[in-house]
Amino acid sequence: MKKIVIIAFSISVVAASVAVAAEAAHAEFGWKDWLYKIINFAILVSLLVFFLGKPIKRFFAQRRELIERSIRESQEAKELAQKALQEVEEKLKLKDKEIQDILDTARKIGEQEKQQIIQETDKLRQKILEQARTNIEFELKMAKDALRLEAAELAIELSEKKIKERITPEEQQKLLQESIKIIEGRKN
Repeated sequence: MKKIVIIAFSISVVAASVAVAAEAAHAEFGWKDWLYKIINFAILVSLLVFFLGKPIKRFFAQRRELIERSIRESQEAKELAQKALQEVEEKLKLKDKEIQDILDTARKIGEQEKQQIIQETDKLRQKILEQARTNIEFELKMAKDALRLEAAELAIELSEKKIKERITPEEQQKLLQESIKIIEGRKN
């Protein structure tokens, strides 16, 4: 109902303004005409303020609240994003540190394994050298023993030959008889 009254009043004000304007077109233009126009305009503005003031105030108040809420939400979102960014940067720093620690550990393990391989290689080399020395000594001993045996056999053969040349058959018979007596004496 209030809207109908506003519309009717607005139409009457506009009609009166049109009538005054039409009459002013035929008459001379003076201060009186200006006064009517200013009064009509003041009435129109007063009616607009009276009837539309509260809705416009509400609209702008709601609009202001909406803008303030949007600003707050965007500030909160910005703060959350900055916190998330800081957390991600901290995690990246920790990951970088973890990666560096892993690399350092891998280097230490590699160096330890290298040293262990070198030590094992040295031990194996020493073992191989010792075994080679042992083999050389054994082969040398075997060769010396073989030479001694051969030398002994040659000495025996040479001695036999010389003895055979020097011993007469009578001396040979005498030695044989003595050997038999010695052997018989041992049996008893």
